[in-house]
Amino acid sequence: MPKQKTHRGAAKRFKITGRGKVLRRQAYRSHLLEKKSSRRTRRLGRPVEVTGGDKKHVERLLGRA
Repeated sequence: MPKQKTHRGAAKRFKITGRGKVLRRQAYRSHLLEKKSSRRTRRLGRPVEVTGGDKKHVERLLGRA
């Protein structure tokens, strides 16, 4: 069977840490920032871990079957 190819769109959006966590960017940080507090926009700027069934799905897209 051929090797599984990496989903290039997913590869640009997710990062796998050394310990195997899958990180993603948070939503609501791209526009309409004026009305959001500085505290909120700072918090949204940090990457967060992908959890649950989504993690399995993303790992498959990244070729980590």
